[in-house]
Amino acid sequence: MPRIPQQRRDDQRQRFLDAAWRCAARKGYRDTTVDDVCEEAGLSKGAFYGYFDHKRSLLLALLNQEAAAVDELMDDLTRSEPSSSRRLRRFAESILQRGADAAQVQVRADLWEVMSSEPAIRERFVAVIERRRRVLRGWVEEGVQSGELVEIPANAFASLLLALADGLLLHRGLDADAFRLQNIRAAMDTVLAGIVRE
Repeated sequence: MPRIPQQRRDDQRQRFLDAAWRCAARKGYRDTTVDDVCEEAGLSKGAFYGYFDHKRSLLLALLNQEAAAVDELMDDLTRSEPSSSRRLRRFAESILQRGADAAQVQVRADLWEVMSSEPAIRERFVAVIERRRRVLRGWVEEGVQSGELVEIPANAFASLLLALADGLLLHRGLDADAFRLQNIRAAMDTVLAGIVRE
């Protein structure tokens, strides 16, 4: 039997991931079935199991995809943005934009539920958060050292930003009308302005 070229395999796998995001946006990841994802992707169930062992491995793949996108953003900010306060502001803005994405909100809410019973998913999520905390902490420490930011516990501030981001996504998952993202952005701008040395 001929092997499928790698590019085609990668494309098919991505079709499943894109389909899963769309399904999650409509009905939540938890209520999405493998059949739903296959139908949305226009691919067979046999093809699905060629890429994912089960639905939970699909969730891990979604988490990895989301983590890679945020890692890329943070790496880009580290390389291209010399100002610590602007790095923090752009990171916060990006996270808030994810809060406007129904699929991101649903997958993140379902992820928190799954983490309580799935050690592999919890461990992966912990590793993702720790990397983000380390990068954010570095930005804050750099800003304090250069005099751009006021003296602030760097690790605590990094943890605060991460908890705020996850909390907003979870609350938005519970009640999409609980807050206006425009108002959250204004509040976040005020918080970030408060740590910039005048």
